[in-house]
Amino acid sequence: MKKFSLLAVIALGFTFSASAQTKALQVAKISTPTVQCDMCKTRIEQYLKRIDGVTFVNVGVKKKEVTVKYLTDRTNIEMIKTSIANAGYDAAEIASNPESYKALPKCCKKPEDGGGMPKN
Repeated sequence: MKKFSLLAVIALGFTFSASAQTKALQVAKISTPTVQCDMCKTRIEQYLKRIDGVTFVNVGVKKKEVTVKYLTDRTNIEMIKTSIANAGYDAAEIASNPESYKALPKCCKKPEDGGGMPKN
């Protein structure tokens, strides 16, 4: 009986330690209406990959959205949106940081500000 109790305690210990190491992975799609070109894509992807907890980033230029996979115990969706805004781009309901927006190349700026891709 003692051996059975000891084995049960050990098995429970392994179960709890294994579940404690599982991290919640979240996937989010963020609307980025000001993304226009591959430079925007590269800039946002490099910026978000620096955030602790972000495991995957893909910017869809044609769909104007960012797909992000992140660990919920290290970051959250609001921090990711704020980081996109700090890079100079609108992210869902968060407007871009004005200083960062000014520093963007002309092709990455909004058409109403004289930016955008040249028309062929």
